[in-house]
Amino acid sequence: MFDAEVLMAPIIVFMVVVAPLWLILHYRSKKQVNQGLSEHEHRQLLELAQKADKMAERVETLEALLDQEAPQWRRKV
Repeated sequence: MFDAEVLMAPIIVFMVVVAPLWLILHYRSKKQVNQGLSEHEHRQLLELAQKADKMAERVETLEALLDQEAPQWRRKV
């Protein structure tokens, strides 16, 4: 009889305090993980980054050509 009473208090504390907090924190972390980028969005982001790199190279090339052909072009802007 004494053993059952000793075990009841920790079980009640666990069920009332620990278990609900554990569940809340578990599902909150699951929600945060699921809010990341999807595979499709990640692929699109990589494609956009590659396009931006190509555009930056083109701008550098155009600026170099303009520097050769019309050295004063930067002062006009």
